[in-house]
Amino acid sequence: MGAVIAVLIVVGVVLVIGVVLTYNKLVTLRNRFKNAFAQIDVQLKRRYDLIPNLVDTAKAYIKHERETLEAVVKARNQASSAEQKAADNPDDPAAMKNLLDSESQLGGALGRLLVTVERYPDLKANENMAQLSEELASTENKIAFARQAYNDAVMAYNTKREMFPSNMVAGMFNFKEAVMFEIEDEKERDAVKVSF
Repeated sequence: MGAVIAVLIVVGVVLVIGVVLTYNKLVTLRNRFKNAFAQIDVQLKRRYDLIPNLVDTAKAYIKHERETLEAVVKARNQASSAEQKAADNPDDPAAMKNLLDSESQLGGALGRLLVTVERYPDLKANENMAQLSEELASTENKIAFARQAYNDAVMAYNTKREMFPSNMVAGMFNFKEAVMFEIEDEKERDAVKVSF
């Protein structure tokens, strides 16, 4: 009888250790993807800060293109608001979906602005516009790299979360599936091309 109790105690201790190790691994992976999102967050904020300067510079040259400029400002404000909500809780699928949709709209609006700018040689030649365009292009590249790191971290977390026996621990402690930072519209997959 004493041997049976000892075996049960050992099995219980092994199970508890397994649950604790799995829980800690899930926490580590969740924190990694949240940190990776923080890197995207920094670059998105930089982009959002550059856009008003870009619009202000363009305003002086393309006054009758007001609708295009307003669309960029509106899309930037919506994306900035969505980014803040996603940054507060990057493991909230609804917040991430809203951010992805807002980013898609912003990319489209920026693309239309850049096409419009192409029609104005004086604006293309403006030194301030060239510098802002260069900074925006650099920021777009940094966003792409940060997004890749984030998606890699999300994949590692989701894979661990779905594997047995981790999936049991994830279910017990409510570890939710993380959302990839993907662009669903094929046209939006192309990086915003900034060249003046």
